[in-house]
Amino acid sequence: MSFPLPPLALHATHGGIWLAERGRGVRGLARGEAIALAAERPLVMLNAPLVGQRLGYAEISGLDLLELFAFVAPARFAVPTPAGMARALGLDPPESDAAATATLLDIADVILGTVEQDWPEKHGAWDVAHALGRLRWPWAQALIQRMKEPERPERGLFAKLPEWEEAAPKPQPRTVTISEHDAVERLGQLTGTASEAREGQRLYAAAATHAFAPRAGEGRPRVMLAEAGTGIGKTLGYLAPTSLWSERAEGTVWISTYTRALQRQLDRETERVFPDPAERRRRVAVRKGRENYLCLLNLEDALYGGFQGRAAVLAQLVARWAAYTRDGDMVGGDLPGWLTTLFRRAGSTALTDRRGECVYAGCPHYRRCFIERSIRRAEEADIVIANHALVMLLAERRRDEQGGRALGRIVFDEGHHLHDAADTTFSAGLTGQEAIELRRWIVGPERASRGRRRGLAARLADVVSYDEAGAIALEGVIAGSQALVATDWLARIAEGMPLGPIEKLLSAVRDIVMARATAADAGYGIETEAAALDGPIVEAAGDASAALEQLMRPMVALGGRLLAVLEEGPDWLDGPARARIEGAMAGLQLRARMISAWQALLGRIGGPPDPDFVDWLAVDRVEGREFDIGIRRHWLDPGRPLAATVLAPAQGVLVTSATLTGPGGDWARAEARTGTRHLDTAVERFRAKSPFDYAAQAEVLIVTDVKRGDMAGLAHAYARLVEASQGGTLGLFTAISRLKAVYARIADRLAREGLPLYAQHVDPIDTGTLIDIFRDDPRASLLGTDALRDGIDVPGHSLRLVVMEQVPWPRPTVLHAARRAVGGGSAYDDEVVRARLAQAFGRLIRRGDDRGRFVLLSSATPSRLLDAFPAGVPIRRVTLDEAVRSVASGLPNPAHIGHHAPESTGSGEAE
Repeated sequence: MSFPLPPLALHATHGGIWLAERGRGVRGLARGEAIALAAERPLVMLNAPLVGQRLGYAEISGLDLLELFAFVAPARFAVPTPAGMARALGLDPPESDAAATATLLDIADVILGTVEQDWPEKHGAWDVAHALGRLRWPWAQALIQRMKEPERPERGLFAKLPEWEEAAPKPQPRTVTISEHDAVERLGQLTGTASEAREGQRLYAAAATHAFAPRAGEGRPRVMLAEAGTGIGKTLGYLAPTSLWSERAEGTVWISTYTRALQRQLDRETERVFPDPAERRRRVAVRKGRENYLCLLNLEDALYGGFQGRAAVLAQLVARWAAYTRDGDMVGGDLPGWLTTLFRRAGSTALTDRRGECVYAGCPHYRRCFIERSIRRAEEADIVIANHALVMLLAERRRDEQGGRALGRIVFDEGHHLHDAADTTFSAGLTGQEAIELRRWIVGPERASRGRRRGLAARLADVVSYDEAGAIALEGVIAGSQALVATDWLARIAEGMPLGPIEKLLSAVRDIVMARATAADAGYGIETEAAALDGPIVEAAGDASAALEQLMRPMVALGGRLLAVLEEGPDWLDGPARARIEGAMAGLQLRARMISAWQALLGRIGGPPDPDFVDWLAVDRVEGREFDIGIRRHWLDPGRPLAATVLAPAQGVLVTSATLTGPGGDWARAEARTGTRHLDTAVERFRAKSPFDYAAQAEVLIVTDVKRGDMAGLAHAYARLVEASQGGTLGLFTAISRLKAVYARIADRLAREGLPLYAQHVDPIDTGTLIDIFRDDPRASLLGTDALRDGIDVPGHSLRLVVMEQVPWPRPTVLHAARRAVGGGSAYDDEVVRARLAQAFGRLIRRGDDRGRFVLLSSATPSRLLDAFPAGVPIRRVTLDEAVRSVASGLPNPAHIGHHAPESTGSGEAE
């Protein structure tokens, strides 16, 4: 007899709480009754953490439909709302919250009914369901009762995953020239005859060919700065010459982005270049940092005793996904973004590759490793889609490797972010978190998982048993690591009992920062210039530098001995052992470079400042809780290392964006922000303005009667504007505290009007999923901070109003102050603000039939900043009442807007 279908479903929003029972319909519940009922028996619900938050009862549990969907349909996309799940399963989406509650039971029926048949992801489900049954997962028995036992035992996950194969290195690309005519012709093939002819896109594709011409000389790449306004279709515009060059030259083009959203979109756009899935998989690779991918060794640890309770359930569901994933990418790949958020504090990050832990060829899953597979696919692919940070790190690594090949052709999309990416990549920081990571890489974590070979000694055991000098060097490295911080270092510093030279240095840093802090710094991270330092911190810096030197010397010696072993080639040195040694050598080189940067930092303590750098002391905090302490160094102009490390060694570089020159159209600014002004070569420029009629499609309203600092008034303004727009609102904040305060005041009020509100930093949902929910429901609104100001693409009726709570002035940090001093003072501030306003406005109009308004709740907005908005956009200063009436009236739109907005324009229009 089958396990009975779940009879009760619970649904909770800010608008109310409902219970659906089979055969009895839907009724409303009080909060107390709902909590008592959920504690008494398992109820069907969707997103238990979110339901618990709505009930004010965080640890609620039940029959979560998202967990069930993740088991039955791993690696499949679904928006995690009742309407989104209904659409994913072919059901009619509910029209109200009450109807959504009954729909939850229908969703359960459909998913459970799936397992009674053959379905694409059936393999492996039987064994995982029984493993989940032993963990008392609420859905397990319902699944087991409905599934048929396999006729023969199925291969386990680790046996089922395919192995990657080594391939010969790709030869040097041939020297070819792509003509403008050929690029435009290829563009026509990509867009198709049915697409609207866009002159700007054709001109853009023709101009982009410059970056693929043979370079003039060593260190003198072909460089093109191309600004293409939103709607030009720049993605296909540069894919046309990119695909032609990679095909004819048999070389690799790296396409680099700043946001995961654009990486996903680019991956989809390459379907036009390579329609055949098998060919596309061979010729296009998505490459990310190691920390994005599932580590199979960590997963094995979790499945066989490393995880307990809810964390063990997560491990089993991830194992289901691992069997069907395209590439093992847990962050922005085909793992549902909402899955790990269902298991808060359950250790999902422990399943990814954590820095310094990989044992490379020493891992039993090395030949099936997702990370290694992605690296090899990228080495063989024609087009590699990566991100700015990874491209910069790879370029730096290849520059340092003897005989390393530079990244020849690079397209930097979202090029206006190059400055920020370089600023982070080429910075240095001697902090407690960095120091403890280094210690763990050397000696391994205090509580190693069972059977896991961690730390240098474990990974190099065969080497040191063969090479006496190597063993002595390794002992020196381990001894030197004892000077680094250890577990509970923050607590010891807070108690005034630091151990070792690095902890004592960090304690001195904290004392100075706290002494110089002001009352305004309370609750948030605080910092001070590394200036006028003397006494204890100078002495502590000297001791710390000496300790780092004692660590550095044996690290260099160990690297030399490992190289000698490789050259000698003893009998035991098979392929896996060689790969393990090469991995250790790469790690030693990377960390030696980091220690050298730390020593340079310490050498400046108490001395004159270096004009090329900005140094400061910091105590990092979140809501008053300290989590790191350290000394930081950034380049005053990060374009200099960007040019030397990434751009100059390349053959050709295309840097493109919709806002490359900024609102003022200043090419000198673009060259400064992209580092191209430091190159000894001519830089070509191209600009294509957006085809949108902004004067007819958009309007900017500056509200003059919302008092700064009046939180109640700010919340009231947001609520009225969202109500006037009937949802479809993106609210942008410059401070998380104000976002939370506004959300708390208006969420219930809007829900009663049938207008759902979601928020970053509040809802237990990842940002990518929040955007999916917002895109899917045109009555929903979303509040967020910087991450939502740039890089998200929500075309259509789902986003028709953008509201900013105030002018986004830059935060007065030590780094900003230094750059402001050399960048023109207040003019530099204005430049930053204009760029942020332009990026925020850019979320509003994404395609030709979009209509919307941009509202700025700041009466003191200077008129000089208003050129941040596109020319022709009407700008009015109005009262809140006038703004509400204007938003409610809407803008003329001849196109009929449907309920469900598409996920992508499919024409490469996003920035």
